[in-house]
Amino acid sequence: MKLLRRKFSSALFCSLGACLVTSASAAPDKTADSKALAEDLGSLRNAQVAIEMPDTKKQLTYFAGSISKEDQAKIARLAPNVRIVTGLTPKQAIARATEAHGASARLVTPEFLAKASNLRWVQAPTAGVDRYLGIKPLIENDKIVMTNARGVHGPAIADHAMAMLLTLTRNLNHYAENQKKGEWDRRGGGTSQQIALKGKTMLVVGLGGIGSEIAQRAHGFGMNVIGTRRSDKPSADYISKVGKAKDLITMLPEADVVALAVPLTDETKDLMNSEAFAAMKQGSYLINIARGKVVNTEAMMKALRSGKLAGACLDVTDPEPLPADHPLWKQANVIITPHIASRAEVTTERRSALLVENLRRFGAGEPLLNCVDKKAGY
Repeated sequence: MKLLRRKFSSALFCSLGACLVTSASAAPDKTADSKALAEDLGSLRNAQVAIEMPDTKKQLTYFAGSISKEDQAKIARLAPNVRIVTGLTPKQAIARATEAHGASARLVTPEFLAKASNLRWVQAPTAGVDRYLGIKPLIENDKIVMTNARGVHGPAIADHAMAMLLTLTRNLNHYAENQKKGEWDRRGGGTSQQIALKGKTMLVVGLGGIGSEIAQRAHGFGMNVIGTRRSDKPSADYISKVGKAKDLITMLPEADVVALAVPLTDETKDLMNSEAFAAMKQGSYLINIARGKVVNTEAMMKALRSGKLAGACLDVTDPEPLPADHPLWKQANVIITPHIASRAEVTTERRSALLVENLRRFGAGEPLLNCVDKKAGY
C-alpha cells in the first residue's frame, strides 16, 4: 500500500511539475490522475479482453446504470468508439438488449441476457458479486467477462469499521445518550469497561482491498495486526503474521478484535459458526463489513449473551434488512448500521476512475481491470 501511494503521489507531482514548466496557468491533467488511481486500485489478476479490437476500432455500446456528464465527456475523449446509453429502466434495457456490448450489472437479468446476444462485458458496481452468482446465463456464459469494484470501497469501509469499534470500546453510545439528556456524568457506564486499542491484536479475515485498508488503520492505532488471505501475495511489513483460510481456527484465539472482510462464497458462508466463536478470546470483538451470511447469527447471539464476545460491529446482517423485531436491535453491546459503510465522496471518485479506465480499455481491446472468476465467486 505504501508503494502504491508513493507511486501515485510521484505521478501526481510529476504531472503538476510539467504543468508549471509549460504554463503557469495550465490545469493539472485530471484524466491522467484518474487513470493512475484506477490502475493503483484495480487488479490485473485473471485479466481478460472482452472484445478483440482490430486496427479499425469497432463501435461499441455500453448500458450504464448512471454516469455523470463529466465522466461521459472523459469517455468520449478516451474511448470515442464507445457509445454510452444511460437512464434506461430495466424494461427499456431488455427492449434494447441487442444493442449492448457491455452493461452495468444492475441492468443484467435473465430476461435481459436472453436477448443480449452481443453482450461481452458486465461491470458490477460492488466488490462482492454474490447477488449475481444466481444468474446462470451470466455465470455460465464464458463469452461474458465480469468485472467488479474491488478496491473502490476500501478507505470508506475501513474508516467505518474503526468508527464502530471505537463506539464500543470507548462507550460512546452511553455518552451520546447522556448528551441528549444534558447530563455531565463521568462515572462511565455502558456495556463494558473502556479500553484502548494500543497493544491489542486484530485479526483481519481476508486481506484483500478492504481488509488491507482495515489492517492499515489498526496498525495506526498501535495494534498488532495478523490476517488471513487466499493468495501468496506479499503483505505489508506491519502485518506480523499471515495465514490461509485453513488457519483461521488456530489464529482466532490470538485476537482481541476479529474483522471480517471476505467475499460471500460457498466456503465462507457460516464461516463464523459455533466452533469459530468458541475458539475466540473471551471478551473479544467482532467486526463484520463483509456479508451477513458469513456469520451464523444464532451462534453470534449466544456468544454476545455469554460474554464470549464483548461486542459486535455489524454493517451487514443475516437476515438483511434486519427485521424490526429482531433481538439484535436490543443487544446493548452491538452497533448496527444498514449496509452503508462504503458511502463517502472518496468512494464515488474511486468508482468513477475505475469505470472510466475500464471503458477506455473496453474500447481499446485491452485487458479489463478486476476480472471476476465466476466459478470461484470473486
